Amino acid sequence: MQIAKVRGTVVSTQKEPSLRGVKLLLLQLVDEEGNLLQKYEVAADIVGAGVDEWVLFSRGSAARQVPGNENRPLDAAVVAIIDTIHVEDRLIYSKKDQYR
Repeated sequence: MQIAKVRGTVVSTQKEPSLRGVKLLLLQLVDEEGNLLQKYEVAADIVGAGVDEWVLFSRGSAARQVPGNENRPLDAAVVAIIDTIHVEDRLIYSKKDQYR
């Protein structure tokens, strides 16, 4: 799994039929210090994440092991919305502090 920040949505009117109804998010990857990287990923949203939230996402076969995704051509899926991240007793991210 990897940490990312939701930067926006991706809309596609023409797509593989099994992807109909799947919300696609544009994610910006985050490093272990909480810095935004200049790397992006598009992932299916299965947890209802929103713009500016930090999330965990899985890639490859792990993304397809989520119930309902087995037969979809997915390479990445958002699997959790992050509340907090602590590294060595240091708070890297807190969802509640983000919206103050």
